[in-house]
Amino acid sequence: MKQTLISLIPVLVLVVLLGFDISIFGSDSILGASQVVLLIAAGICVWLGVWLFKTPWKVFEDAIGNNIGEVTSAIIILFMIGAISGTWTISGIIPTLIYYGIQIISPRFFLVTACVICAIVSVMIGSSWTTIATVGLALMGIGKAEGFSDAITAGAIISGAYFGDKISPLSDTTVLASSVSGTPLFEHIRYMLYTTVPSIVITLVIFTILGFTHDGAAPQINIYTDTLQAHFNISPWLLTVPVITGVMIVRKLPALIVLGLSVMLAAVFAGIFQGDIVRTIGSQAALTHDVTRTLPGWQLMLAGSIETIYNSVSIDTGVAQVNELLTSRGMTGMLNTVYLVFCAMCFGACMRASGMIGHLARPLRKITRRRTALVGTTLCTGAAMNALVCEQYLSIILTSNVYRDIYEKAGYENRLLSRTIEDSATVTSPLIPWSSCGMTQATILNTPTLTYLPYCFFNIISPLMSLLIAGLGYKIFRREVPEEESVSASK
Repeated sequence: MKQTLISLIPVLVLVVLLGFDISIFGSDSILGASQVVLLIAAGICVWLGVWLFKTPWKVFEDAIGNNIGEVTSAIIILFMIGAISGTWTISGIIPTLIYYGIQIISPRFFLVTACVICAIVSVMIGSSWTTIATVGLALMGIGKAEGFSDAITAGAIISGAYFGDKISPLSDTTVLASSVSGTPLFEHIRYMLYTTVPSIVITLVIFTILGFTHDGAAPQINIYTDTLQAHFNISPWLLTVPVITGVMIVRKLPALIVLGLSVMLAAVFAGIFQGDIVRTIGSQAALTHDVTRTLPGWQLMLAGSIETIYNSVSIDTGVAQVNELLTSRGMTGMLNTVYLVFCAMCFGACMRASGMIGHLARPLRKITRRRTALVGTTLCTGAAMNALVCEQYLSIILTSNVYRDIYEKAGYENRLLSRTIEDSATVTSPLIPWSSCGMTQATILNTPTLTYLPYCFFNIISPLMSLLIAGLGYKIFRREVPEEESVSASK
C-alpha cells in the first residue's frame, strides 16, 4: 500500500500542474506547457525512484531510450501525415472531396449528411479539429438556417469528425494509440472496425430519424463550392489518389510505404492540376529565403512542391472560412505533437523503470479477473484520464502505460488494448468541458460542451459497443499463459 501511495505522487503532480497549465494556456498548452509539466513529473518520478525505490539512474536512462526508440517509426509516420496534409490540400484532392461532398446535402437528411461529410473529411485529413473548424462551421450555419438547434448540429459534426479521428491512418491519435500499445497501425485500424462500424451505423440511424421531419434550403454551400471552383481545378481525376491510397491500405502494405507513395502521387497531381498554385508557392518560398535570381518554371514547381511537403502553406481565396479549410500543416506542423510524444514517453519510461506503473496496476488486477471487467476498467480509465489530465494524447499514453503489462500477462493481443484505448480516450475527449478538446470544440462551434454532449451519439456509443463486443468475446483471442499469471477469459 505504501509503494502504491508513493507511486501516485508523480501522477498527482502531473494532474495538478496540468490543471494549472490548462487554466492558463487553454488549448495552446500542447504547444509547450504540457511538455514542460510532463518533464517535471518525470523528474519527480526519477527522484522518488532513486531515493525510495533504489532504482539506479542507468535503468531510467535505458528505459527512456527504449521507450523513445519504440515510437521512432510512429514519429516518421506523423511527419508523413503532415506532408499529406500539405500535398492533398494544394493538389486539390481535399478541395475536390469537399466540393462534391458538400453538394450532397439534402435538407430532409441534413443531420445524417452532416455527420457523413465530417466523417469523410476527417478520414481523408486525419484531423477532427480541422474538420470541425472548417466544414463544421459551415454546417453549423446551414443547420441554424434550416431550424436545427446548435446542440444537435454540433453533435452530428463532432460524431462524424471523431469517427475519422479514431479510424483514419492519417490521424495522430490513431498512430499514437497503435504505437504506444505496440500494435502495427493498419492492424490496429482493421481491428477497430468491429466496434467502430456498428457505432457509426447506429449513430447514422439516430440522426436520420431525428432529421427526417425537417425541411429547408441550404443557401450557404454556394460560398464554398463557388470559391473552391474559382481557385482550384476541381476534377474527379483527383480522387484517383485517395482511391489508390485506399487500395494500398486494403492490400496491407506498410504504413510508411502507403503514406510515402500517397505524398508523391499527390505532389505529381498538384503539378498537373494546380500548376499555377504550386509555382506561386515556389515563388513565395524563393522570396522568403532571399533568392534574388529568377528561377525557371520547373525550379519554381519543385520548390513549391518541397515547400508544400515540409512547411505550413495556405491559399488566400478572399473568403475567411474557405481560407481556414485550405491551410495545411506540413511536416513542421507536426513538431509540437512529436515534442509531446517524446516528453510523454520520458514520463512513461520513468514510471515504468521505477516500478511505479506496476504498483499502480497491482490493485487493478483484483478487479480485472474477467475479460469484460478488464476492457470495462480500461474504458473507464481512458475516459477518467481525459477528465484528470485534460489532454487526449496524454490520456492515450498513460492508459496504455497502466494496462499494457496487464493485457500481456493475461495473454491478450496488443490490438485489444489499442482498440479499447481508442474507444475511450480518443472519443470521449470532446465530452469533457475542461479538456483541451472540449474547450476547443465548444469555442469553435459556439456551443457549450454539456449542451452538445447528449447528441454526440458516436462518442457515447463507442465505449458501450467496445464493452458489448468484449462481453460477447467476438474476435478476441488469447495465447496460453502461465497459470499464475492467467486472467480468466470468462465473462
